[in-house]
Amino acid sequence: MSMLSILLSNQEAPTQWGKDALLSFSDKTITIHYKAERRLDMIQRAGRKLDSQEINSVKLVGEDWDLDACWHFWLGYRNAKKSAEVIGPKLDTKDEQELGHRLAIIDWCRDIVNEQAETLSPVELAARSANLISTYSSDVAHKIISGEALKEHNYMGIYTVGKGSDRPAAFLELDYNPTKNPKAPIVACLVGKGITFDSGGYSLKPSSFMESMRADMGGAALVTGALALAIARGLNQRIKLYLCCADNLVSGNAFKLGDIIHYRNGKTVEVNNTDAEGRLVLADGLIRADNDKPHYIIDCATLTGAAKIAVGNDYQSLLTFDDNFANQLLASSNIENEAFWRLPLAEFHRSQFPSSFADMANSGLPNTAGASTAAAFLSHFIENYQKNWLHIDCSATFRKSATALWAAGATGVGIRTVANLLSHLK
Repeated sequence: MSMLSILLSNQEAPTQWGKDALLSFSDKTITIHYKAERRLDMIQRAGRKLDSQEINSVKLVGEDWDLDACWHFWLGYRNAKKSAEVIGPKLDTKDEQELGHRLAIIDWCRDIVNEQAETLSPVELAARSANLISTYSSDVAHKIISGEALKEHNYMGIYTVGKGSDRPAAFLELDYNPTKNPKAPIVACLVGKGITFDSGGYSLKPSSFMESMRADMGGAALVTGALALAIARGLNQRIKLYLCCADNLVSGNAFKLGDIIHYRNGKTVEVNNTDAEGRLVLADGLIRADNDKPHYIIDCATLTGAAKIAVGNDYQSLLTFDDNFANQLLASSNIENEAFWRLPLAEFHRSQFPSSFADMANSGLPNTAGASTAAAFLSHFIENYQKNWLHIDCSATFRKSATALWAAGATGVGIRTVANLLSHLK
């Protein structure tokens, strides 16, 4: 099919296209008819509709296309097969640069989340994440610790979860320091869950829950993309990134129910559910981040099914004890037109995973709030957890099936919000 031109109009479609028609067609031109109060939503829906009709080559024409309109059209139009082609309109230099950064970085994140687990090992995820950030700055130093070296460095959560796989687990330590001063304060540490495939381990998932588990590294992709985008936008403060990467598989070497993990901060954890592995690897990253004494800690993880039950795939879930920090992130999400929703997190959640054999178990009591108890578990690995710590349960990272707004697969939602937040932290 030849390339079609796409126009925007705030006028209703001609009557022959039906009442409240979103699209109208003439020759080689398609017009998107939007209502002002739903402009971006309707443009994204139009992009999705055109892709679903296998219209895979378009040019955005007319004066009504701005940065946000172009971006939301692309969010709907792009699919996991990457078969869509768009020629954009002429934007001013600043908006052109911003759009280019989003296309490069957020699409990188969507692609790596969509990638089959067979070709994305834990070490590969760590290496490719470091390479992405290094593309945007030379002020980056990083180290990847993998395999048996994790045990030697006492990263026992990552080591334990990953030892059931033939592919070694990995921990990425990355330091973005544009000040070039090795003693410069660390404004924030980012920690991401990078489970490159999650079978559930011996607490085996059913196939219907396992089929999308190549996306269980969505938290690692989110924080990586957020840091890259913030750097591209001109971030000039020191940030550290820690990615906790492993496969969670079944084998003779895999960890088992009843195993006890001894963490470097002295905490012991009894494993009573091997499918609650994300919190076990994140604990290592949070301990490492906390030891840096940053002003802020932000972790991102596809951590619980409970978060998706609470908010669906439409919002990223936010949990924190710090009201001010929560409000900062929500302000950033409003600026970036991304959906976040705060879920409850209270002191009593911190006591809802008792163990007779260790300080705590890795899974909460029955009939408790799963997303809240998971976040509360993580709080035990941060000394001053009540202030300046934010946990994002990435419920909107991946969609198993297409909707009116999204193709099936990774969304990239949250990257812009965290990048915006990083740019405003002091």
